[in-house]
Amino acid sequence: MGKVTGIGGVFMKAKDPEKLYSWYEKHLGIKKGEYGATFRWRELERDTPVAETVWALFPQDTKYFDPAANSFMINYRVDDLAGLLKGLEAEGVHVEARQDEYGHFAWVIDPEGHRIELWEPAKG
Repeated sequence: MGKVTGIGGVFMKAKDPEKLYSWYEKHLGIKKGEYGATFRWRELERDTPVAETVWALFPQDTKYFDPAANSFMINYRVDDLAGLLKGLEAEGVHVEARQDEYGHFAWVIDPEGHRIELWEPAKG
C-alpha cells in the first residue's frame, strides 16, 4: 500500500491573489512562477529527480477545493497512489482521481470535511 512521502503543495484561497502574491514577494521573498511559488529540494533516498513543493494562491471563488468549504488545501506526495487508493476505497473513503502530464492525482475528504489532494509525480 502506498504512503505519503512529503508535501507536494499548499494552496490557499485569497480575495486578491495577485495582490497577496506581491505582498509575499515583497515581505518574504516568495516569488510567483507559472503555478505559484515552487520550492525545489531532493529526497534523501535519491539524488534525482529534484522534487518540488508548490505554494499557490487561488481566487476566493475557486471551485478547485469543492466540495469542501475550507480556504486551504494540502497536496501530499505519495509513492504508490494506486495502492493507497485501493486501501482507502476498501476502508469506505470516496476517491476522485485523474492523470495528466504532471502525474497521478486523487482527492479525498477527511472526516472533518477538508479536501486533500494526493499526488504521485510523473516518472522521468
